Amino acid sequence: GQFDDALLKRITTGACIKATGNVIASLGKGQKVELQASAIEILGDSDAEKFPLQPKKHSLEFLREIAHLRFRTNTFGAIFRVRNTLAFAVHKFFNERGFVYMHTPIITGSDAEGAGEMFQVTTLPLNGTAPKNEDGSINFKEDFFGRSTNLTVSGQLEGELAAMAFSDIYTFGPTFRAENSNTTRHLAEFWMIEPEVAFNDLEDNMNLAEDFIKYIIGYAMEHNKEDLEFLSQRLAEEEKQKPQQERSEMGLVEKLEFVVNNDFERLTYTEAIEILRESNHNKKKKFSYLIDKWGVDLQSEHERYLVEKHFKKPVILTDYPKDIKSFYMRLNDDGKTVAAMDILAPGIGEIVGGSQREERYDKLVERMKEMHIPAEEMDWFLDTRRFGSCPHAGFGLGFERLVLFVTGMTNIRDVIPFPRYPKSASF
Repeated sequence: GQFDDALLKRITTGACIKATGNVIASLGKGQKVELQASAIEILGDSDAEKFPLQPKKHSLEFLREIAHLRFRTNTFGAIFRVRNTLAFAVHKFFNERGFVYMHTPIITGSDAEGAGEMFQVTTLPLNGTAPKNEDGSINFKEDFFGRSTNLTVSGQLEGELAAMAFSDIYTFGPTFRAENSNTTRHLAEFWMIEPEVAFNDLEDNMNLAEDFIKYIIGYAMEHNKEDLEFLSQRLAEEEKQKPQQERSEMGLVEKLEFVVNNDFERLTYTEAIEILRESNHNKKKKFSYLIDKWGVDLQSEHERYLVEKHFKKPVILTDYPKDIKSFYMRLNDDGKTVAAMDILAPGIGEIVGGSQREERYDKLVERMKEMHIPAEEMDWFLDTRRFGSCPHAGFGLGFERLVLFVTGMTNIRDVIPFPRYPKSASF
């Protein structure tokens, strides 16, 4: 042969080679072109016995264990190219509409969601010798920042400050939740897109969110045709393993086209509760959490029932009970609900959460008291309501959930390069 056996034996799975030659129409099946090599140089050897990736289909669970090498597979190559395109489209969408990109802090002294599930940031010793107050609690005045600080759960509150000056802003950065959730849709570190727009009401907010989702999905469909076709075929193969009644009615590309080309269904929380309460699913006790009264928080199973079984399209739910939503959402005239909205997507459930914000100082302070949020800690935030407040609205979109939807994957750990979740922080 043209090349000696010793060289050819070194061309193993995972090896890096430099090949020079002519690209010609392929005579073999399954490929359009091939390279007629005139020279081959091995740049990096790979021990075939030890290299964990082999030319066969590996399970996603196995690939999660070697996340540092899974970029090299066809599936993850496609996923992360799509992710890259979607991230670019986020900036493109807002840039074309005159929004200002705002960098909000990663280390913060506030809890935007009032959830309390935050990662603490400290340089105090962890061996029990940290300075204490008289009541035995940690004295954070001795800490690096002179106060208790955390990794951010949202850039929204800081975004609101900027919107009062620039009118239309957005943030796009990492956020952190210390929820001990080992599910296919939760991560401890994820990326969030949060626009905030002065003078927008709830209706404007819904329109912006729907336009945004359609734009970036459409952008990926235009620029990642081959990757989406590959992922669509992969999904179709997986669907064949399921019982007939559990199979999706649409392929991945069809589903994305449907979302881009159809209006989202809009209804109030109250209307949704009625649909769920009267559903056969509820009556036959197929829900893990039965819907028996107004005011309960919807679970993922309820959200998915609405989008997958009832409407069979994305849904925007509005006007939730105030008791299950955050303090900053605008109180409606009924005194019971707030001007909130969630967008629910097939296969995932909630993908966007947003609201018109409470711009009235007295109402906001009242809500903070109800929810036991100390006003002195949020004095900087209340200044936006004291000095030239205006109606405004915004939303948060979990970027990984969007990537999950667009790629047709089913586990959120497969759409972020290095997933962080309970008991796992490799690399």
